[in-house]
Amino acid sequence: QVQLVESGGGLVQAGGSLRLSCAASGRTFSLYNMGWFRQAPGKEREFVAAISKSGVNTYYADAVKGRFTISRDNAKNTVYLQVNSLKPEDTAVYYCAAARWTPQNTIVTEYDYWGQGTQVTVSS
Repeated sequence: QVQLVESGGGLVQAGGSLRLSCAASGRTFSLYNMGWFRQAPGKEREFVAAISKSGVNTYYADAVKGRFTISRDNAKNTVYLQVNSLKPEDTAVYYCAAARWTPQNTIVTEYDYWGQGTQVTVSS
């Protein structure tokens, strides 16, 4: 069992930055691939970024490439999402997720554990 708690969301102007964090419980954090997803009102949850167990491999949605950076610190049981050059369309609840095996990395149903989410609101 893995429990995930996100933090770092907030209200920011367009062009601004935030650093989202996701703290995981347990001693086996390094055995999980981690992902960030987001869900805007009235829309389906969508993939944002993912990182492999070791942190060597990262994956991004086209909409965030070059602006968002995912990283992890296995010693601190934490995964991060640095979000830069924010746009109003980035407004959403951001969720982190964990899974032992993610063949596609981008699919919601591949992930077994989810946090409660953190709200990111970008004003124009």
